[in-house]
Amino acid sequence: GDPYPRGYSPTVITGKIGKRAILQADIRINELRIPKTNLLERSHDFKDAVAVLNATRSSASWEALGHAVAAFEIAQAYSLERSQFGSTIGSYQLVQNLLANMLAEVTAMYTMCVRSAQLADAGQLTGPMSSLLKLHTAKKSRWVCQSSRDILAGNGLLLERHVARHLTDMEIVHTYEGTEFIQSLLVGRELTGVSAFSASKKHKERLQG
Repeated sequence: GDPYPRGYSPTVITGKIGKRAILQADIRINELRIPKTNLLERSHDFKDAVAVLNATRSSASWEALGHAVAAFEIAQAYSLERSQFGSTIGSYQLVQNLLANMLAEVTAMYTMCVRSAQLADAGQLTGPMSSLLKLHTAKKSRWVCQSSRDILAGNGLLLERHVARHLTDMEIVHTYEGTEFIQSLLVGRELTGVSAFSASKKHKERLQG
């Protein structure tokens, strides 16, 4: 028999490594019927849902920037605090190189986020722009958080240092609103005029045919 009841069945997801303060649901939809009178206002087709995604991808990018800024500041402060072999680790070339590259990525992310907000206010932010923003910020914030954890070494795993929290939260941000891989296909469609989603569907049809 059917293991799921008919209709809408949400269940709180447990055991998450990140975003633990937020309750997220595993939603099961089985033979659900919704009256047309319950249709959301100004919601007519999938394009309306995509418009929501364009906005939330921008907000997720700001969130990614926040995690990156926090992780960078923690690493910078730690490099001036932690001493090894008689010197603070911030005096070593590899650490300075890493900090400089982290700052470069944070600055680039901030610039993109600000510009996207300006375009959104002017009604000029497009879907591919939002996808490019989400692709870049999620990927780079992940890297900045990982680099911060590297600088702190074992201390980066301690809750009191907060780096692990930013890192695991970024693993969540990387996934929702579409991973960098999905965003790259949306940007690629804009660049080439060819939908890789459609190409995959046609390839599958050829294999089945």
